[in-house]
Amino acid sequence: MTLRIDISGLPSERLRFAASPLAELTAMLHVLAEPGHHPQLAVWAGDVWAGLRPELAERLREAEFLWRSSQADFLIPARPRPTLAEELDDVDRIHDETYVTAALVTTCGSNRFHSAGPSPSPSSPPSPLTDARARERALDLAQARGGRQEAFAERLLADPAAVRARVRQTLEQCAEAFFDAAWAGVAVQLATDLRLKNDLLRHQGIGAALASVSGAVTLAPEGDCIVVDKLQDKSTAAHGTGVTFIPSVFGRPHLVAVHAPGWQPVVQYPVAEPSPSEPVPLETVSLRLEALAHPVRLRLLRTLARGPHTTGELAHTWGLSPPEVSRHLAVLRRAGLLTARRHGRYVRYTLNLPDLTALGTDLLAAVLR
Repeated sequence: MTLRIDISGLPSERLRFAASPLAELTAMLHVLAEPGHHPQLAVWAGDVWAGLRPELAERLREAEFLWRSSQADFLIPARPRPTLAEELDDVDRIHDETYVTAALVTTCGSNRFHSAGPSPSPSSPPSPLTDARARERALDLAQARGGRQEAFAERLLADPAAVRARVRQTLEQCAEAFFDAAWAGVAVQLATDLRLKNDLLRHQGIGAALASVSGAVTLAPEGDCIVVDKLQDKSTAAHGTGVTFIPSVFGRPHLVAVHAPGWQPVVQYPVAEPSPSEPVPLETVSLRLEALAHPVRLRLLRTLARGPHTTGELAHTWGLSPPEVSRHLAVLRRAGLLTARRHGRYVRYTLNLPDLTALGTDLLAAVLR
């Protein structure tokens, strides 16, 4: 499963790497809403919550649907600015229908009722601001998520201007409460990462720059498509707009992508750690889960966990035929869970214990990515 961004015919200068204060603030807000996703930042999150004024803490809970399970598209700017205030000014320029659409898609988890881009068009699906059925659908979805979320959706639909102003004011209060200090603390890391990415892009091309972003981001062999390993099958195009890559310190382990029709594609990626480990592709994780889903293969692994065995030994242990054992071993090998070594006449199979042990972590990383 992948997100594919069509860049055929796109000039290299339309692929940009830039830091965004608003995107990093959004990453911080997600950490505060979902600290379990970011154990390395648990102390920071605890200190921030402890220091927040009660009114601001309540405001964050009230609007957390904009950044908790996913981030509203307008919070990940396609054209980053030097300051948070400038980026919030850009958000203020977004049409009400587009803002409400992005907010409701994030909070309600559906795109069936919304207009499809930064500026409404006659061909767009009906907006919940103007269409009664779309409005009812949006409120039904919000109600299913809980009373607080329903109340937020109701306020947003009843008075978009008031909710937008309140959200902006909340973000500005976050800047004073914790963001400004945290942003100053990560500025050097972000600047260093951007220098590396832009040097690679300028001197070695798009493929090298993408390879340095993450093992989960690649350039298709034909060079006409950026492939992002995500738990979804989606596609978008960068024609006429370009693609923006935004580094994040607080976003790890997430790889956030803006891909809705009409929006410029944006990818927010985690800045590499000093000794980064390459993410395991979702396809590999799926292969391993499928390999482990068969009871016979689990029995074989139980024996192999005790040491290397030949096909004949495994067949004898479990009362199976050698060809049947060979078929199951082949599945486990394709999934990378076994290694095979020949010793004279015999081939001995060994359990790849580190990769089996890491499967839970790899699965979680693929889901969170």
